[in-house]
Amino acid sequence: MSAEALFTRWEIPWGVTAALVVTAILYVRGWLQIRRTRPDVFPAWRMVAFLGGVVAIFVAVASPLDTFSESLLFMHMAQHFVLMSIAPPLMVLGAPVVPMLRGLPKPVMRGVLKPLFATGLLHRVGAFLTRPRVAWIAMNAAYLGWHIPKAYEFALASEGWHNFEHACFLFTSLMFWWPVIAPWPYRQYGSRWLLLPYLLLADLVNTGLSAFLCFSGRVLYPSYGAIPRLFGLSALNDQIAAGAFMWVMGSTVFLVPAILITMQMLSPRRTRLRAPGMVAAHR
Repeated sequence: MSAEALFTRWEIPWGVTAALVVTAILYVRGWLQIRRTRPDVFPAWRMVAFLGGVVAIFVAVASPLDTFSESLLFMHMAQHFVLMSIAPPLMVLGAPVVPMLRGLPKPVMRGVLKPLFATGLLHRVGAFLTRPRVAWIAMNAAYLGWHIPKAYEFALASEGWHNFEHACFLFTSLMFWWPVIAPWPYRQYGSRWLLLPYLLLADLVNTGLSAFLCFSGRVLYPSYGAIPRLFGLSALNDQIAAGAFMWVMGSTVFLVPAILITMQMLSPRRTRLRAPGMVAAHR
């Protein structure tokens, strides 16, 4: 096996690819419609961000990240990173709710979704799933739960459960990043300062799991020790590399938004707007 294979072994899942293409078409169709009335809310970069997230999902499931996920833990963790920390924030930056709804065919919107919106059910479900407490618990439970050795081995042994695992990562990460990015028309819960412990505690969970992979001193996932090793990399060294990758890249993804939020909250412009005179002027 040559190192070149790490970049050239693509296996395209046509069902997932078709779903991603349809998602992209619906978003672009809706984005073009709503941009006519809200160009300030939907600049071009939002569409680019959303489509970038769609492409990231395709790369995660079709590229060598997936092809070698059963042979190299490092590749599998990189795949999980894309599904949890690259694709979801990009898609949320696209403020996808209204464009996706606008992009749906009118019979679907009027016949299926409109009655549900009339009951308020969809709004209540969406508001519940994007509450910071719910989103934080869901994402970290999925992250830790699926990396428990027995659960990980179970998913690795079944393509159906493996796909379900990836869907869990993607969906709960969309939930997690929603309060952080707060895409229109999301209503923020509480102060933005609360997002700092939200992000830092998630980083602490990631650090704990990553350190366990790095320093456990034994192969945690037996499947990787029972197959021929690629590129002369032992199963334990592969696990250490995977843990180090998760540690560095995961912490970066959590800490950079925390720093940006801190800078935003401490910016002079925000301070001026909070001054008594300015508050009274904006009432």
